[in-house]
Amino acid sequence: MSDFLAKLSFTNGPNRKKTIEFHGPADITKQTTEAIVNAANSSLLGGGGVDGAIHRAGGPSILAECRRIVAKISSLPAGKAVITTGGRLPAKFVIHTVGPIYRGGRDREAETLASCYRESIRIADDHGIKSLAFPSISTGAFGYPIHEAAEVAIQAVIEALPETAQVEHVRFVLFSAADCNTYVQTAEKFSQRPRAISVIFEGASS
Repeated sequence: MSDFLAKLSFTNGPNRKKTIEFHGPADITKQTTEAIVNAANSSLLGGGGVDGAIHRAGGPSILAECRRIVAKISSLPAGKAVITTGGRLPAKFVIHTVGPIYRGGRDREAETLASCYRESIRIADDHGIKSLAFPSISTGAFGYPIHEAAEVAIQAVIEALPETAQVEHVRFVLFSAADCNTYVQTAEKFSQRPRAISVIFEGASS
């Protein structure tokens, strides 16, 4: 039984239902989606917050793969993403993406943040992954305001999902109740906007 607080859903072609769920407070390291997304830093060598928690829970195999990737690309630019094993996590894969440091919106942070979500979904789709879970990227130590980040994140996912051949389900896993409420309220507003594909909002009690 799902413990989502809210859900967006839409149909993309015959029998192609796509869903976006919102969970929280919740721990992304415990998610059973096929992949989870790590809000990494450009070194890919672990850190604090979500990044550190995923490396601790997943074990050394994730870091070993990250080191091999870094040996080839030196560092991961903001807005880009790479994939590794899930190690000891319930998820089979971890998709690592680097969010922007918030500088008041002067450095096209919204474009970079949207790219994090699009690139993660693209990589998941390329690897045949049907479900993945995102944290709220850049809203911790990188300082992105949660209300603005939620707008960018939900918009990016709504735009990316219709293009996927494999990915059917995206889950936002929010660390605090306040963050989750912000995402849920933003999702409900998105469902009320006119768009080419009808997006249906469903609360947990509905």
